[in-house]
Amino acid sequence: MSVHAISPKIAESEKITINLGLVDLGQIDLLVQEGFYSNRTDLIRTAIRNQLATHAEALRQTIARKSLVLGLQHYSRADLEAVQQAGQRLQIQVLGLASIGADVSPELALATIESLVVLGALHASPAVKTALAGRIR
Repeated sequence: MSVHAISPKIAESEKITINLGLVDLGQIDLLVQEGFYSNRTDLIRTAIRNQLATHAEALRQTIARKSLVLGLQHYSRADLEAVQQAGQRLQIQVLGLASIGADVSPELALATIESLVVLGALHASPAVKTALAGRIR
């Protein structure tokens, strides 16, 4: 098990939906119209990045304190079989993307994953997600 750079075939972003008040939305549209941003998404991404930069030190400390893996953490069938053979169970904590191999059975996932905390996205088969639903926090 290791941290990997996100490969080009794995989406590097997730779509989210937000609700904004009409006045806020109008102000965003005005800034776009005036050329400050290329579109609404550009302004929202910039605002989020600015907030993350503002809180960078608190994020760094929290990541260290909670022992979160930062980036991509992939668990293959072979990884989980090795964990099972060692008689161990995983407490997975990822900030970014946690990926469980498509060939991992729900039974193997249940036998080897004690808990799963993902701040970001979890890529796993629907069957594995269903099996682990009670262990995902």
